[in-house]
Amino acid sequence: MFIELVEHVVKQEWEQFQDVHNDGGRAVCQGNWPVFHQMRASQFLTWNYPLLRSYSQDLDYAEGVGRNLLSEKYGRMMESTAPEQFSESIAPYLASLSEERVAQQESIIRQQVTWVIEFRRNYPKLGQAMRLIHTSEDSRYATSFETYLRGELSTYSARTLDCYETLIEQYRREGLNLTQETIDKTVRLGGFENLSEAEGAQ
Repeated sequence: MFIELVEHVVKQEWEQFQDVHNDGGRAVCQGNWPVFHQMRASQFLTWNYPLLRSYSQDLDYAEGVGRNLLSEKYGRMMESTAPEQFSESIAPYLASLSEERVAQQESIIRQQVTWVIEFRRNYPKLGQAMRLIHTSEDSRYATSFETYLRGELSTYSARTLDCYETLIEQYRREGLNLTQETIDKTVRLGGFENLSEAEGAQ
């Protein structure tokens, strides 16, 4: 049941991803289902069923009212990577976020950035292949992990964000690193036995 829901959510995102518009035309990654599937499935496999179901419902609702959550995610990232274009062409069409909502997201982001830094220290070769970490490192041509996560969290419903916050707290309480768990799933889907094997192959 859980794996089937993972696959369903990845396909829901893929369908919305096909309708994301880029300034330079259709992006190459929009035609690369295998990589999209590997990256998104590896993330969703670290979630629990209530969170995944809630996000699936977000995607269904968005489609029903003519919203594209992936377009909104990438649009919100441009607040940092292309601020003038964001202000003129994107911000007017996005719902504003309350101070409480922003604070909730930023608390989650701080914890996840801590995990990314820890992972890159333990697996430096795999870490080199990852995104830049901090929003301060963003440019028009490079989006950091922090900015990407902020964009993604901003598309979640309040219900889904609460579920996600609960998941983050569970990982923290159990001494687990969500980044490490996600990359572990990524490399296994890519054919490696574990993180150590993948690190050694870099």
